[in-house]
Amino acid sequence: MNENFIRDIYYYKRFYLDFFVTLKPEVKRKFNWTLKLIATIERVPGKYFKHMEDTSGLFEVRVEVGSDIYRVFSFFDEGRLIILLNGFQKKSQKTPKNEIELAEKLKKQYFDEKREK
Repeated sequence: MNENFIRDIYYYKRFYLDFFVTLKPEVKRKFNWTLKLIATIERVPGKYFKHMEDTSGLFEVRVEVGSDIYRVFSFFDEGRLIILLNGFQKKSQKTPKNEIELAEKLKKQYFDEKREK
């Protein structure tokens, strides 16, 4: 895989990291691989990184290991900077509304804090 990073990925506070430590080793490896893919290739397949419809610009990082499905919400700041938010294991076809609401709230909080600096 190309090692030239075209996007920077950051964690907002500890939301992603707190989720990450709860995962099985094989899921952690897949998340690390997926994030590297997102950071290094221009056109990331929707299977791994997809815009969320009806949101304020949220994207989901998508990971599947066996029959388990995981999602982490993220968004862009200044074009090439990706901010990771909350993560969860997806248990049904539909993304839980409370997870989307939390991601929207965290995104707003991020930009409010950035403006205050």
